[in-house]
Amino acid sequence: MTQARATAAAPKMAALSVSLARGRPLLRPAGAPEAAAGARRWARALRRSPVRVLPPQKERGAAAEARQGPAEPRPPPPPAVERRSGGPGLWYERAAAGDRRLGKVVTIAKSRKFRDHHGKVLLEGHRLIKDALEAGAVLQTLFFSAVGHLKELPEAELKRADLVKVKFEDIKSWSDLVTPQGLIGIFSKPDHAKMAYPAAQLTNSLPVVLICDNIRDPGNLGTILRSAAGAGCEKVLLTKGCVDPWEPKVLRAGMGAHFRVPIIANLDWESVPSNLPAGIQVCVADNKDPDAQTEAEFMSRSASSSGAVSSNLQAPVKSKPKAHPSESEDGEGMTSVCVPELAAQHYYESWVQTPVAVVVGGETQGLSPEALHLAASTGGKRLVIPVVPGVDSLNSAIAAGIVLFEGKRQLLWRHKQEERQKFPLVG
Repeated sequence: MTQARATAAAPKMAALSVSLARGRPLLRPAGAPEAAAGARRWARALRRSPVRVLPPQKERGAAAEARQGPAEPRPPPPPAVERRSGGPGLWYERAAAGDRRLGKVVTIAKSRKFRDHHGKVLLEGHRLIKDALEAGAVLQTLFFSAVGHLKELPEAELKRADLVKVKFEDIKSWSDLVTPQGLIGIFSKPDHAKMAYPAAQLTNSLPVVLICDNIRDPGNLGTILRSAAGAGCEKVLLTKGCVDPWEPKVLRAGMGAHFRVPIIANLDWESVPSNLPAGIQVCVADNKDPDAQTEAEFMSRSASSSGAVSSNLQAPVKSKPKAHPSESEDGEGMTSVCVPELAAQHYYESWVQTPVAVVVGGETQGLSPEALHLAASTGGKRLVIPVVPGVDSLNSAIAAGIVLFEGKRQLLWRHKQEERQKFPLVG
Protein backbone atom coordinates (compact mmCIF):
# COMPACT_ATOMS: atom_id res chain seq x y z
CA MET A 1 0.00 0.00 0.00
CA THR A 2 2.82 2.38 0.78
CA GLN A 3 4.61 1.59 -2.42
CA ALA A 4 1.47 2.27 -4.44
CA ARG A 5 1.09 5.70 -2.83
CA ALA A 6 4.69 6.55 -3.56
CA THR A 7 4.26 5.50 -7.17
CA ALA A 8 1.17 7.72 -7.51
CA ALA A 9 2.88 10.75 -5.88
CA ALA A 10 5.96 10.59 -8.09
CA PRO A 11 4.43 12.53 -11.02
CA LYS A 12 3.19 15.26 -8.63
CA MET A 13 6.64 15.69 -7.11
CA ALA A 14 8.15 15.97 -10.56
CA ALA A 15 5.65 18.69 -11.51
CA LEU A 16 6.40 20.51 -8.24
CA SER A 17 10.11 20.48 -8.98
CA VAL A 18 9.47 21.96 -12.46
CA SER A 19 7.27 24.70 -10.99
CA LEU A 20 9.89 25.70 -8.46
CA ALA A 21 12.55 25.73 -11.13
CA ARG A 22 10.47 28.03 -13.36
CA GLY A 23 9.50 30.39 -10.50
CA ARG A 24 5.82 29.60 -10.56
CA PRO A 25 3.74 29.95 -7.39
CA LEU A 26 2.94 26.82 -5.51
CA LEU A 27 -0.62 27.92 -4.76
CA ARG A 28 -3.00 29.40 -7.33
CA PRO A 29 -5.71 31.68 -5.99
CA ALA A 30 -9.29 31.58 -7.05
CA GLY A 31 -9.80 32.89 -10.56
CA ALA A 32 -6.20 32.12 -11.48
CA PRO A 33 -7.13 30.18 -14.62
CA GLU A 34 -8.88 33.24 -16.07
CA ALA A 35 -5.93 35.55 -15.15
CA ALA A 36 -3.50 33.13 -16.71
CA ALA A 37 -5.55 32.98 -19.87
CA GLY A 38 -5.60 36.78 -20.07
CA ALA A 39 -1.84 36.94 -19.59
CA ARG A 40 -1.34 34.47 -22.41
CA ARG A 41 -3.59 36.54 -24.73
CA TRP A 42 -1.63 39.73 -23.80
CA ALA A 43 1.66 37.99 -24.58
CA ARG A 44 0.35 36.78 -27.96
CA ALA A 45 -0.83 40.35 -28.75
CA LEU A 46 2.66 41.67 -28.03
CA ARG A 47 4.14 39.13 -30.43
CA ARG A 48 1.66 40.16 -33.16
CA SER A 49 2.11 44.02 -32.80
CA PRO A 50 5.10 45.03 -30.65
CA VAL A 51 4.55 48.29 -28.65
CA ARG A 52 6.54 50.22 -26.11
CA VAL A 53 5.49 49.19 -22.65
CA LEU A 54 5.60 52.14 -20.17
CA PRO A 55 5.65 51.79 -16.43
CA PRO A 56 2.90 53.46 -14.39
CA GLN A 57 2.85 57.30 -14.17
CA LYS A 58 4.17 57.45 -10.62
CA GLU A 59 7.10 55.20 -11.45
CA ARG A 60 7.97 57.24 -14.56
CA GLY A 61 7.95 60.50 -12.51
CA ALA A 62 10.16 58.97 -9.85
CA ALA A 63 12.60 57.67 -12.46
CA ALA A 64 12.77 61.07 -14.24
CA GLU A 65 13.34 62.87 -10.94
CA ALA A 66 16.13 60.45 -10.13
CA ARG A 67 17.82 61.18 -13.47
CA GLN A 68 17.26 64.97 -13.73
CA GLY A 69 16.65 66.06 -10.19
CA PRO A 70 13.42 67.55 -8.78
CA ALA A 71 11.31 69.41 -11.36
CA GLU A 72 10.57 73.13 -10.94
CA PRO A 73 7.13 73.87 -9.48
CA ARG A 74 4.62 74.92 -12.10
CA PRO A 75 2.74 78.21 -11.57
CA PRO A 76 -0.92 77.81 -10.69
CA PRO A 77 -3.29 78.20 -13.60
CA PRO A 78 -4.85 81.66 -13.98
CA PRO A 79 -8.27 82.02 -12.41
CA ALA A 80 -11.11 81.46 -14.77
CA VAL A 81 -12.75 84.68 -15.97
CA GLU A 82 -16.42 84.86 -15.25
CA ARG A 83 -18.13 87.10 -17.77
CA ARG A 84 -21.61 88.44 -17.18
CA SER A 85 -23.93 90.82 -18.95
CA GLY A 86 -24.12 94.36 -17.60
CA GLY A 87 -26.87 95.45 -19.96
CA PRO A 88 -27.37 95.59 -23.72
CA GLY A 89 -23.96 95.23 -25.33
CA LEU A 90 -22.00 95.39 -22.07
CA TRP A 91 -20.04 92.54 -20.55
CA TYR A 92 -18.03 92.60 -17.36
CA GLU A 93 -15.73 90.33 -15.39
CA ARG A 94 -16.07 89.33 -11.78
CA ALA A 95 -12.66 89.85 -10.21
CA ALA A 96 -11.06 86.72 -8.81
CA ALA A 97 -8.98 86.60 -5.68
CA GLY A 98 -5.42 87.69 -6.38
CA ASP A 99 -6.24 89.75 -9.49
CA ARG A 100 -3.08 91.81 -10.04
CA ARG A 101 -4.88 94.63 -11.81
CA LEU A 102 -6.46 95.68 -8.56
CA GLY A 103 -3.08 96.35 -6.96
CA LYS A 104 -2.16 98.85 -9.67
CA VAL A 105 -4.92 101.17 -8.51
CA VAL A 106 -3.05 102.31 -5.43
CA THR A 107 0.24 102.56 -7.36
CA ILE A 108 -1.24 104.87 -9.99
CA ALA A 109 -2.94 106.99 -7.36
CA LYS A 110 0.15 107.59 -5.24
CA SER A 111 3.08 107.62 -7.67
CA ARG A 112 3.60 110.58 -10.00
CA LYS A 113 6.56 108.74 -11.54
CA PHE A 114 4.33 105.78 -12.42
CA ARG A 115 1.68 108.08 -13.90
CA ASP A 116 4.21 109.91 -16.06
CA HIS A 117 6.07 106.77 -17.17
CA HIS A 118 3.01 104.69 -18.05
CA GLY A 119 0.78 107.57 -19.11
CA LYS A 120 -2.11 106.61 -16.85
CA VAL A 121 -4.25 108.45 -14.32
CA LEU A 122 -6.83 107.31 -11.81
CA LEU A 123 -10.26 108.89 -11.45
CA GLU A 124 -12.74 108.06 -8.71
CA GLY A 125 -16.41 108.84 -8.44
CA HIS A 126 -19.35 108.95 -10.82
CA ARG A 127 -19.22 112.65 -11.70
CA LEU A 128 -15.49 112.79 -12.40
CA ILE A 129 -15.53 109.64 -14.54
CA LYS A 130 -18.59 110.82 -16.46
CA ASP A 131 -17.02 114.23 -17.17
CA ALA A 132 -13.84 112.52 -18.38
CA LEU A 133 -15.74 110.16 -20.72
CA GLU A 134 -17.84 112.98 -22.17
CA ALA A 135 -14.68 115.03 -22.81
CA GLY A 136 -13.10 112.17 -24.77
CA ALA A 137 -10.71 110.74 -22.19
CA VAL A 138 -9.84 107.11 -22.94
CA LEU A 139 -11.00 104.66 -20.27
CA GLN A 140 -8.87 101.52 -19.97
CA THR A 141 -10.27 99.69 -16.94
CA LEU A 142 -13.29 100.43 -14.78
CA PHE A 143 -13.68 98.84 -11.34
CA PHE A 144 -17.21 99.00 -9.94
CA SER A 145 -19.07 97.46 -7.04
CA ALA A 146 -22.63 97.47 -8.42
CA VAL A 147 -23.98 96.91 -11.93
CA GLY A 148 -26.26 99.92 -11.49
CA HIS A 149 -23.20 102.21 -11.72
CA LEU A 150 -22.77 101.22 -15.39
CA LYS A 151 -26.20 102.54 -16.33
CA GLU A 152 -25.19 106.05 -15.25
CA LEU A 153 -22.21 106.26 -17.66
CA PRO A 154 -22.03 106.62 -21.48
CA GLU A 155 -22.47 103.12 -22.89
CA ALA A 156 -20.44 103.68 -26.06
CA GLU A 157 -17.29 104.54 -24.07
CA LEU A 158 -17.78 101.63 -21.67
CA LYS A 159 -17.80 99.12 -24.54
CA ARG A 160 -14.17 99.99 -25.35
CA ALA A 161 -12.94 99.39 -21.78
CA ASP A 162 -12.41 96.42 -19.47
CA LEU A 163 -15.18 96.32 -16.89
CA VAL A 164 -14.34 94.53 -13.65
CA LYS A 165 -16.81 94.00 -10.80
CA VAL A 166 -15.25 93.94 -7.34
CA LYS A 167 -16.52 93.98 -3.80
CA PHE A 168 -17.36 97.34 -2.28
CA GLU A 169 -15.13 96.48 0.68
CA ASP A 170 -12.16 96.28 -1.69
CA ILE A 171 -12.88 99.67 -3.23
CA LYS A 172 -13.34 101.11 0.25
CA SER A 173 -9.89 99.84 1.23
CA TRP A 174 -8.29 101.47 -1.86
CA SER A 175 -10.14 104.78 -1.60
CA ASP A 176 -9.08 107.59 0.70
CA LEU A 177 -12.55 109.17 0.49
CA VAL A 178 -14.74 109.21 3.58
CA THR A 179 -17.72 107.93 1.56
CA PRO A 180 -16.50 106.03 -1.54
CA GLN A 181 -18.94 105.74 -4.42
CA GLY A 182 -17.81 102.30 -5.54
CA LEU A 183 -16.43 103.44 -8.90
CA ILE A 184 -12.74 103.73 -9.88
CA GLY A 185 -11.41 104.14 -13.43
CA ILE A 186 -7.92 103.91 -14.92
CA PHE A 187 -7.61 106.30 -17.89
CA SER A 188 -4.92 107.11 -20.40
CA LYS A 189 -3.38 110.42 -19.41
CA PRO A 190 -5.54 113.05 -21.16
CA ASP A 191 -4.02 115.28 -23.83
CA HIS A 192 -5.46 118.80 -23.73
CA ALA A 193 -5.11 119.09 -27.52
CA LYS A 194 -7.37 116.07 -28.09
CA MET A 195 -10.06 116.82 -25.52
CA ALA A 196 -13.60 117.75 -26.50
CA TYR A 197 -14.55 120.40 -23.96
CA PRO A 198 -18.23 121.18 -23.28
CA ALA A 199 -19.90 123.49 -25.76
CA ALA A 200 -21.17 125.74 -22.96
CA GLN A 201 -17.61 126.16 -21.70
CA LEU A 202 -16.30 127.12 -25.13
CA THR A 203 -19.17 129.54 -25.74
CA ASN A 204 -18.51 131.41 -22.50
CA SER A 205 -14.72 131.32 -22.75
CA LEU A 206 -12.91 134.63 -22.17
CA PRO A 207 -9.52 135.79 -23.53
CA VAL A 208 -7.93 135.25 -20.11
CA VAL A 209 -5.01 132.89 -19.40
CA LEU A 210 -4.10 131.85 -15.87
CA ILE A 211 -0.46 131.08 -15.05
CA CYS A 212 0.24 129.14 -11.84
CA ASP A 213 3.68 129.88 -10.44
CA ASN A 214 4.97 127.15 -8.12
CA ILE A 215 1.62 126.13 -6.60
CA ARG A 216 2.52 123.10 -4.47
CA ASP A 217 -0.57 122.50 -2.36
CA PRO A 218 -2.92 119.98 -4.07
CA GLY A 219 -6.06 121.48 -2.56
CA ASN A 220 -5.09 124.99 -3.63
CA LEU A 221 -4.31 123.95 -7.19
CA GLY A 222 -7.57 122.03 -7.54
CA THR A 223 -9.53 125.03 -6.25
CA ILE A 224 -7.65 127.36 -8.62
CA LEU A 225 -8.51 125.13 -11.58
CA ARG A 226 -12.14 125.10 -10.51
CA SER A 227 -12.16 128.91 -10.32
CA ALA A 228 -10.48 129.14 -13.74
CA ALA A 229 -13.17 126.94 -15.27
CA GLY A 230 -15.93 128.91 -13.52
CA ALA A 231 -14.57 132.25 -14.68
CA GLY A 232 -14.23 130.98 -18.26
CA CYS A 233 -10.46 131.09 -18.67
CA GLU A 234 -9.14 130.21 -22.08
CA LYS A 235 -6.49 127.87 -20.58
CA VAL A 236 -4.28 127.32 -17.56
CA LEU A 237 -0.47 127.09 -17.64
CA LEU A 238 1.41 125.32 -14.83
CA THR A 239 5.12 126.01 -14.44
CA LYS A 240 7.64 123.49 -13.17
CA GLY A 241 7.42 123.24 -9.41
CA CYS A 242 3.63 123.04 -9.36
CA VAL A 243 2.03 119.92 -7.98
CA ASP A 244 0.92 117.32 -10.53
CA PRO A 245 -2.59 118.29 -11.69
CA TRP A 246 -3.52 114.59 -11.99
CA GLU A 247 -2.85 113.83 -8.35
CA PRO A 248 -6.02 112.48 -6.71
CA LYS A 249 -6.32 115.38 -4.23
CA VAL A 250 -6.08 117.93 -7.06
CA LEU A 251 -8.69 116.02 -9.07
CA ARG A 252 -11.12 115.95 -6.15
CA ALA A 253 -10.67 119.66 -5.41
CA GLY A 254 -11.03 120.49 -9.13
CA MET A 255 -14.51 118.93 -9.30
CA GLY A 256 -14.25 118.19 -13.02
CA ALA A 257 -12.39 121.37 -14.02
CA HIS A 258 -9.69 119.22 -15.65
CA PHE A 259 -12.21 118.34 -18.37
CA ARG A 260 -13.63 121.84 -18.85
CA VAL A 261 -10.52 123.98 -19.37
CA PRO A 262 -7.22 123.11 -21.14
CA ILE A 263 -4.35 122.52 -18.70
CA ILE A 264 -0.74 122.64 -19.90
CA ALA A 265 1.58 121.44 -17.15
CA ASN A 266 5.30 121.22 -16.34
CA LEU A 267 6.38 124.29 -18.35
CA ASP A 268 9.67 126.07 -17.85
CA TRP A 269 9.58 129.85 -18.06
CA GLU A 270 11.37 129.91 -21.42
CA SER A 271 8.46 128.02 -23.01
CA VAL A 272 5.65 130.00 -21.34
CA PRO A 273 5.59 132.84 -23.95
CA SER A 274 5.12 130.33 -26.79
CA ASN A 275 1.89 129.16 -25.09
CA LEU A 276 0.49 132.72 -24.89
CA PRO A 277 -1.35 134.66 -27.60
CA ALA A 278 0.55 137.37 -29.43
CA GLY A 279 0.32 140.85 -27.93
CA ILE A 280 -0.83 139.61 -24.54
CA GLN A 281 -0.31 141.59 -21.35
CA VAL A 282 0.77 139.62 -18.28
CA CYS A 283 -0.29 140.87 -14.84
CA VAL A 284 0.62 139.44 -11.44
CA ALA A 285 -1.63 139.10 -8.40
CA ASP A 286 -0.28 140.64 -5.20
CA ASN A 287 -1.43 141.69 -1.76
CA LYS A 288 1.08 144.50 -1.16
CA ASP A 289 -0.68 147.84 -0.90
CA PRO A 290 1.29 150.37 -2.99
CA ASP A 291 0.43 153.17 -0.52
CA ALA A 292 1.27 151.20 2.62
CA GLN A 293 5.05 151.60 2.57
CA THR A 294 7.78 153.34 0.65
CA GLU A 295 10.36 151.60 -1.49
CA ALA A 296 13.07 152.27 1.12
CA GLU A 297 11.00 150.64 3.83
CA PHE A 298 10.36 147.70 1.56
CA MET A 299 14.07 147.30 0.79
CA SER A 300 14.90 147.49 4.48
CA ARG A 301 12.31 144.84 5.29
CA SER A 302 13.66 142.58 2.55
CA ALA A 303 17.24 142.93 3.74
CA SER A 304 16.28 141.91 7.26
CA SER A 305 14.27 138.91 6.10
CA SER A 306 15.58 135.39 5.61
CA GLY A 307 16.08 135.92 1.89
CA ALA A 308 12.87 134.38 0.54
CA VAL A 309 10.12 136.37 -1.11
CA SER A 310 7.09 136.63 1.14
CA SER A 311 3.83 135.48 -0.33
CA ASN A 312 3.11 137.26 -3.59
CA LEU A 313 5.52 140.14 -2.87
CA GLN A 314 8.27 141.31 -5.17
CA ALA A 315 11.70 142.00 -3.68
CA PRO A 316 15.43 141.66 -4.29
CA VAL A 317 16.35 138.08 -3.42
CA LYS A 318 19.69 136.63 -2.36
CA SER A 319 20.45 133.00 -3.11
CA LYS A 320 23.37 130.80 -4.10
CA PRO A 321 22.48 129.60 -7.62
CA LYS A 322 21.86 132.02 -10.47
CA ALA A 323 18.32 131.80 -11.73
CA HIS A 324 18.18 134.63 -14.29
CA PRO A 325 20.61 136.43 -16.66
CA SER A 326 19.95 139.73 -14.87
CA GLU A 327 21.56 138.47 -11.64
CA SER A 328 24.84 139.72 -10.24
CA GLU A 329 27.18 138.40 -7.57
CA ASP A 330 28.06 140.48 -4.52
CA GLY A 331 31.28 140.44 -2.57
CA GLU A 332 30.12 137.68 -0.24
CA GLY A 333 29.59 135.23 -3.08
CA MET A 334 25.80 135.49 -2.88
CA THR A 335 23.66 136.06 -5.95
CA SER A 336 21.43 139.12 -6.00
CA VAL A 337 18.37 138.86 -8.25
CA CYS A 338 17.37 142.12 -9.92
CA VAL A 339 13.58 142.19 -9.88
CA PRO A 340 11.88 144.80 -12.07
CA GLU A 341 9.50 147.30 -10.52
CA LEU A 342 5.96 146.99 -11.87
CA ALA A 343 3.25 149.62 -11.86
CA ALA A 344 0.82 148.73 -9.09
CA GLN A 345 -2.92 149.29 -8.83
CA HIS A 346 -5.84 147.81 -6.96
CA TYR A 347 -7.42 144.79 -8.59
CA TYR A 348 -10.86 146.45 -8.82
CA GLU A 349 -9.54 149.30 -10.99
CA SER A 350 -9.57 148.96 -14.75
CA TRP A 351 -6.76 146.69 -15.92
CA VAL A 352 -8.29 144.20 -18.36
CA GLN A 353 -7.36 144.28 -21.99
CA THR A 354 -7.73 141.53 -24.58
CA PRO A 355 -5.93 139.23 -24.36
CA VAL A 356 -4.60 139.18 -20.80
CA ALA A 357 -2.83 136.71 -18.51
CA VAL A 358 -2.73 136.62 -14.72
CA VAL A 359 0.05 135.01 -12.67
CA VAL A 360 -0.70 133.63 -9.21
CA GLY A 361 2.28 132.82 -6.99
CA GLY A 362 2.82 129.89 -4.66
CA GLU A 363 1.91 129.63 -1.01
CA THR A 364 5.46 129.80 0.38
CA GLN A 365 7.73 131.71 -2.00
CA GLY A 366 5.15 133.77 -3.82
CA LEU A 367 5.90 135.20 -7.25
CA SER A 368 9.15 134.10 -8.86
CA PRO A 369 11.56 136.58 -10.48
CA GLU A 370 10.78 134.96 -13.85
CA ALA A 371 7.10 135.84 -13.47
CA LEU A 372 7.92 139.46 -12.72
CA HIS A 373 10.29 139.69 -15.70
CA LEU A 374 7.62 138.26 -17.99
CA ALA A 375 5.08 140.79 -16.73
CA ALA A 376 7.55 143.66 -17.18
CA SER A 377 8.37 142.58 -20.74
CA THR A 378 4.69 142.73 -21.72
CA GLY A 379 3.88 146.04 -19.98
CA GLY A 380 1.93 144.24 -17.28
CA LYS A 381 0.85 145.49 -13.87
CA ARG A 382 0.87 144.34 -10.29
CA LEU A 383 -2.73 143.81 -9.18
CA VAL A 384 -3.00 144.55 -5.49
CA ILE A 385 -5.59 142.85 -3.29
CA PRO A 386 -5.67 145.05 -0.16
CA VAL A 387 -5.89 143.25 3.16
CA VAL A 388 -6.10 144.43 6.76
CA PRO A 389 -2.69 145.47 8.13
CA GLY A 390 -1.05 142.62 9.95
CA VAL A 391 -2.45 139.94 7.64
CA ASP A 392 0.58 138.50 5.93
CA SER A 393 -0.96 137.16 2.72
CA LEU A 394 -4.00 135.63 1.11
CA ASN A 395 -4.42 132.01 0.19
CA SER A 396 -3.32 131.46 -3.42
CA ALA A 397 -6.65 129.94 -4.41
CA ILE A 398 -8.57 132.86 -2.88
CA ALA A 399 -6.35 135.41 -4.62
CA ALA A 400 -6.81 133.67 -7.96
CA GLY A 401 -10.59 133.62 -7.58
CA ILE A 402 -10.76 137.30 -6.66
CA VAL A 403 -8.65 138.46 -9.60
CA LEU A 404 -10.17 136.11 -12.20
CA PHE A 405 -13.78 136.99 -11.45
CA GLU A 406 -12.97 140.69 -11.30
CA GLY A 407 -11.34 140.35 -14.72
CA LYS A 408 -14.47 138.60 -15.97
CA ARG A 409 -16.66 141.39 -14.60
CA GLN A 410 -14.57 144.04 -16.35
CA LEU A 411 -14.60 142.15 -19.65
CA LEU A 412 -18.37 141.69 -19.60
CA TRP A 413 -18.91 145.34 -18.67
CA ARG A 414 -16.65 146.45 -21.52
CA HIS A 415 -18.53 144.19 -23.91
CA LYS A 416 -21.84 145.76 -22.90
CA GLN A 417 -20.42 149.23 -23.42
CA GLU A 418 -19.27 148.31 -26.91
CA GLU A 419 -22.70 146.86 -27.72
CA ARG A 420 -24.37 150.08 -26.59
CA GLN A 421 -22.09 152.13 -28.83
CA LYS A 422 -22.93 149.97 -31.81
CA PHE A 423 -26.67 149.95 -31.15
CA PRO A 424 -27.60 153.19 -29.29
CA LEU A 425 -31.08 153.40 -27.89
CA VAL A 426 -33.49 155.53 -29.93
CA GLY A 427 -35.44 157.98 -27.75
